Amino acid sequence: MGDAQFGVRHVIGAPVATTRLAEQAIVCMPPRAAKFTLAEWKLSNNQRCRNTEDQQQLADRVLRESERIRTETGERADIMKATVDRRLEERIGDVAFVKNELQIQRKEICIELEALSLYKTRLLDCLASLQTNALTICRKCLMLRDGRIGIDLVVDEAEHALQQEITTILGGQALMKRTLEQLNEQMRRLRATRYLLDRDLQYKQHAIDCDKGSLSLKPTDLCLAVYEGYANLDPGNISAEEYNAYSANNIKLAAREVTSARPIRMFVDTLLKQVIDDLWVAYKKCNHAFSERIIETKIAKGKLEDMHRETTQLIADMQNNILELKKALAQKEGNVGLAHIRLGRRAQRVGAELVRDPPGQALYYESEMLRHSVEQLQQMLQEATSSLRYLLQTQIQLEEDINVKMNTLKIDEVDCMTLRETMDYHAY
Repeated sequence: MGDAQFGVRHVIGAPVATTRLAEQAIVCMPPRAAKFTLAEWKLSNNQRCRNTEDQQQLADRVLRESERIRTETGERADIMKATVDRRLEERIGDVAFVKNELQIQRKEICIELEALSLYKTRLLDCLASLQTNALTICRKCLMLRDGRIGIDLVVDEAEHALQQEITTILGGQALMKRTLEQLNEQMRRLRATRYLLDRDLQYKQHAIDCDKGSLSLKPTDLCLAVYEGYANLDPGNISAEEYNAYSANNIKLAAREVTSARPIRMFVDTLLKQVIDDLWVAYKKCNHAFSERIIETKIAKGKLEDMHRETTQLIADMQNNILELKKALAQKEGNVGLAHIRLGRRAQRVGAELVRDPPGQALYYESEMLRHSVEQLQQMLQEATSSLRYLLQTQIQLEEDINVKMNTLKIDEVDCMTLRETMDYHAY
């Protein structure tokens, strides 16, 4: 195709420059419009009129149908709204009734938990008192009684009674600890039930608030919006029977737990009374054993003191006796010396004068008698000295026994009984 076809002219004598199509000036001429015949014109007008009449008739029908539909849907919407409002009010009333029942059961649980807490405090106080007061005192009494010495370190009725009282205390503690575990378990179950009730009450209050909020809405409120999501607008998948059974089960569970808790309180009352009664019996029995033992010890101590006085008097008498025996021996030494001197001088006689005459026989008899008397006195002096030594040993032993009895009386009557007066068994 030549340049003239596109309306492009070259300047003569000017250099020809290569140009792109986008830089060329192109003029496009529209095609010539087609012409219609008169018959076609009339046919088109008639067809347009018929179409317009048909559309007008259709519009009249749509207007009438629209008015009917508007009236019908408006009435239906009002009826449905009234029905929904009535159902919401009924639902709010039903939920409020169940909520009230749950609140009543929750109040019962709170009252029972408070009562169980008081009983738990009583058990803990009793256990602490038995551990820090009664058990400590009994064990300290046993430890103090180990301080007895000598023959008084005996396993007597008082020690048996102390051991029995400790056994009673430990047995009471074991019973109360087991009861405390049961009480704690019951309190845990009550708290768990209260948690379920609180959650159910929370759900119900939220449901009531939602339904009241929904009931207060009007079609003319500005806060309304049309949901355009794909999820189901009614996500509820719990049937009415399941819902009613859920709340009914919570109410039954709460009532059952409250009913189960009351016998525990009665058992704690009975247990505390029985334990305290048993402890009082053991306490009085132990005190009686201590009193009997103290009386026995005092009687034994009194006998020992009487014997000590008698022994002391005998020691004094024996000492005087030894002095008298020594004095008698001293006196006999003069008589023996005199008799021997006389015999010695008469032995110096000479000749026929060295005869056994009556004076010589008397002197010989006197010297023999004096020798025998001195031997008797010396033997008695030895016996008296031995007896004095034994009496002194007996006196020392008696004094030791008296001191032992005094130590025992101090331990039993002063230390142990003073401690036991501070023991406190009362109704917790």
